[in-house]
Amino acid sequence: MSLTETLQQLAPSPEMLLFIVGAIALLESLALVGLLLPGVVLITAAASLAGHQDMALTSLLLAAFIGAVLGDGISFALGYSQRERVTRLWPLSRHPEWLARGARFFQRYGSLSVFFGRFVGPVRPVIPLIAGMLHMSPRAFLWANLASAALWAPAYVLPGYLLGQTWQQLLTLPAGLEALLIVLAIIVVVLTVAFSWLRHQVSRSGRVYRLLAHGARRRPLLRRAWLKRSWRRGEVPLASWLLLVFSLGGLSGLTIAVIRQRGPFTIDLQVHAFFDTLVVPLLPEAGQLLARIGDMYGILALVLPWGVWLLLRRHVSAFAHIGAGLGAIALLNTLGKALIGRPRPDTPDYLTGSLAYPSAHASSAVVLYGLAAAFIAQELPSQRRFWVYWTAIALALPMALSRLVIGVHWLSDLIGGGLLGLVVCALVRLAWQRKPRPSLAPCPWLALTVASLTLVAARVALLPPV
Repeated sequence: MSLTETLQQLAPSPEMLLFIVGAIALLESLALVGLLLPGVVLITAAASLAGHQDMALTSLLLAAFIGAVLGDGISFALGYSQRERVTRLWPLSRHPEWLARGARFFQRYGSLSVFFGRFVGPVRPVIPLIAGMLHMSPRAFLWANLASAALWAPAYVLPGYLLGQTWQQLLTLPAGLEALLIVLAIIVVVLTVAFSWLRHQVSRSGRVYRLLAHGARRRPLLRRAWLKRSWRRGEVPLASWLLLVFSLGGLSGLTIAVIRQRGPFTIDLQVHAFFDTLVVPLLPEAGQLLARIGDMYGILALVLPWGVWLLLRRHVSAFAHIGAGLGAIALLNTLGKALIGRPRPDTPDYLTGSLAYPSAHASSAVVLYGLAAAFIAQELPSQRRFWVYWTAIALALPMALSRLVIGVHWLSDLIGGGLLGLVVCALVRLAWQRKPRPSLAPCPWLALTVASLTLVAARVALLPPV
């Protein structure tokens, strides 16, 4: 049985799907429950099933809208009637910082926080609760609830619904590729989760770090080496060292295999054939768009506002480290392509004379988003760093895959580029962590993000691909 047929058999009836979407929207907006429920993932999956069955979009949006309004309304009523007793309920009794974060958001934006809060993940499930606890006007809350739900429903439902509309094309695969793609997806997920778990374990609060520190303290020779490698607050940057060891080892092994192969691997040919046969509306255009965002001009547009801010705030050391990382990856990409000399599967006119291994787009994206995540994470509590690194992965992965979509790289080019980018990230972080550094906060991240996106939009509209 094919993957398409399996999913069709597992899909609920249209009526049940409407109920599921409404229930997810309600629970995702409900105080306490919404803090623990991965609502975005669940509603995207349900909307995809609905799109594949060609259900009426209006009914689906209405179900999500009603569920979201009811979820916020119940949360508001709970806060309005129970007030301070809410703080004794689990999980808020274990995590009072969740309410504190929502309270700060409410105090900053007032009544508008109910409208804006629905779109801000960390505070979404607690803002209506806090609005009730602070006795916000029920009429003002109702209008904010209705207006925000009317925008929230299409924003969360449409992406999954449109994905469901293209399932048949995505899941009707050439013979032999179905199992291959499933294996590749599993490998990516396992490696990502393993990296995230290991990064936490070797941080100062992790169990592996504590075990190694305990062992080092008991042996004079190891203790001297441990203290020599210590940096801020006596912490040894084990995560950066492990990242360097694993990525450098993987890059070395893959590069040797590429040189010996003298051509694409079998898996390269299979994946290339899959993307050749893949027909999805707007996918080639999206690939070309990402190609422009990830080239030299696009990266410059992304980092320029942040670089100017770092210099104006006299964070010269941070500017120098990030600049060195981006410069190093550009140089290593050029040298690697010249030394290995691997041809591309397809070479458009604007890439004439350019070679394949490693992928410059993949490696540059890893360095850019990886370093950004590392510098942001160092300003956050350890329990919140997880999401920063996952966001970096979510941004870098489509950039790499776009090279397969437009057919200018082999899969192994992307893997090699990603590993090379991780090596550079690890080296930059180790250089940064050699001694204590001043905090980079506070940062006008919203204004700088808007400036970066504006420059990137101008780059895409005005400059040709390079």
